[in-house]
This record gives sequence, C-alpha cells and structure tokens, in this order.
Amino acid sequence: MLWKDMPMEMGNGTTVQDFTLEGFPAIQHLGNVLFLVHLLAYLASITGNAVIITITCADSRLHTPMYFFLSIFSFFECCFISAVIPKLLVIFLFGRQTITSLACFIQAFVFLFLGAAGSLLIAVMSVDRYMAICKPLHYPTIMNLKTCFLLVTACCVLAFTFIAGLIITVSQLSFCGPNIIPHFFCDIGALIHLSCSDTRSAEMVAFVIALCVLLTSLLITIIAYSNIVVTIVRLPSARERQKAFSTCSSHLIVLSMMYGSCVFIYVKPKQRNRLDSNKEAALVNTVVTPLLNPVVYTLRNKQVHQALRETMCRMKISK
Repeated sequence: MLWKDMPMEMGNGTTVQDFTLEGFPAIQHLGNVLFLVHLLAYLASITGNAVIITITCADSRLHTPMYFFLSIFSFFECCFISAVIPKLLVIFLFGRQTITSLACFIQAFVFLFLGAAGSLLIAVMSVDRYMAICKPLHYPTIMNLKTCFLLVTACCVLAFTFIAGLIITVSQLSFCGPNIIPHFFCDIGALIHLSCSDTRSAEMVAFVIALCVLLTSLLITIIAYSNIVVTIVRLPSARERQKAFSTCSSHLIVLSMMYGSCVFIYVKPKQRNRLDSNKEAALVNTVVTPLLNPVVYTLRNKQVHQALRETMCRMKISK
C-alpha cells in the first residue's frame, strides 16, 4: 500500500506523524464510568458472537447455509468492533488519544472493509431467507456449500476492492494541520475533513461507494423481506404467521438501526457536514447493534438454545 509515503506535509515543511482522536471531550471527566460501560458492552458482544461461531461449528444440525452465514457475520462483527472499541477504551481510561498516521489509515481500512463486507453479507442472508421461505423446493439445490462459499468470497472481494480504492484515494491527499480528528476513531469523513488539498474527488469516491454498498444492500434486503412477508401472510396457520412475523420484526429492527446509522454517516456528498453528530450515530453502529445482533439473530432461536444446552452438557461431562 501507499500509506508509508503519504504526502501529509505541514505548512512549515514537516510531516504529520500522528493524529489526535478527539473522543468525547464534553464527558471525558466520566472516563472511568464510560470505560466500564463500553468494556462490558464490548465483552458481551464478543462473547455473544463467539458463542454463535462455536456452537455452529460444534453442532452438526446447525451446518446449514443460514447458520454458516450467521457464523461468518458474527466473525465480521467481532473483528469490526475490535478495530475501534479497544482504542476507545484506552481514550476513556488513560486519555491517550494519539494514533500514528499509518495506524490511523489501517484502522479506517479495517473498519470500512469489515463494515462493507458485513452489509453485503446481510443482503446475502436476506436472499438466503427468501429462498428458504419462498422457494423451499429449490432451496437445497441452489444454496449448497459451494454457492455459500462463493457468495461470502464475493462479499469480501467487492468490499476489499471498494474500500482499498477509497483509502488509497484519501491517503494521497495533503494534510497540513490541524491533526485533531473530531471522532473517537479514524473515520474516513473526518480524515477527508482534515485535508488541506482539494477533497472533491475523495468525497465523490466515498459517496459513490456508500451508495453502491449500503443502498444496494438495503434494496436487496427490502425486496427479499417484502417477498417473505407476502409469503408469511399466506400461511394458513395463525400461530405460524405470528412466529414468522416475530422473527422478521426483530431482524428488521436491528437492520433499520444499522442501515439508518450508516446511511446517516456516509451517504452524503459533503463529508464535512454533521461530523459532530456522526459520533453518536457511529456509537450505535459500533456498540449497540453488535450487542443486539447475537440476541436477535440466533440466541432467541430454540434450535440454537438446544444446541447450546447440549454443548454445555458435553463440556460438563468431559470435565
């Protein structure tokens, strides 16, 4: 990558070696309390997603396309929040807000790559549910293991291509100071805001990528769930309809929170606008939704509960 040779020259001819993450200065005096709250949320998110991955691998009954996608999504979530939250915890506890320029761009790349891959994977998961509910006869032959691997690979390749191009574009901008990022992590919009060169091309690249990834994923998800709802309405049993609607409504609540915060942050031509409010929206995306995802997607599922109980029983017996 070109990050080591980034043209980040100050006005006096020196080079910017690091950035300073502003964090939340208005409530920094509550650092210990905020550290504890975010640490507990982080550990809960990691634990919940790790449980999903573990029981999916351990129980052969969960070796289905739906749980395969869920385990991959949980892995993305673990890496996604781990790219941001540990640094935020350090800021809250020690007030160490400095981050090197290389580490900053790496953090921005990892965060955006995993976020984009996760968004695309959600669209794939929605299509998988559509095929399972609306096309049950064709589902086993279409959604085989090879197809699942190809879909996950496509999500990763597309996300890597988009985000690598965006990060390289932003890394070629000039940074003349100040070097204070008005955020709690190296958000791409905040980095563009700091540049003293012409940022129109970088802003347009970011806007187009956000449209391609977020809105395309959202559109696919809406179409898939709309067809699912139509199919559910036609179910003869009221109990089956209620059960299906309960599951779909939970999924849609989390999806609306995630897509809403992402669209608010990234789908705007001018990255200089609303930087302060971006921090609150980013907290929803990095703290709240990763915490809710394990509960909504699988931990409310009776099949997962049974697999979890049997796995814990086997662990007790082995001891």
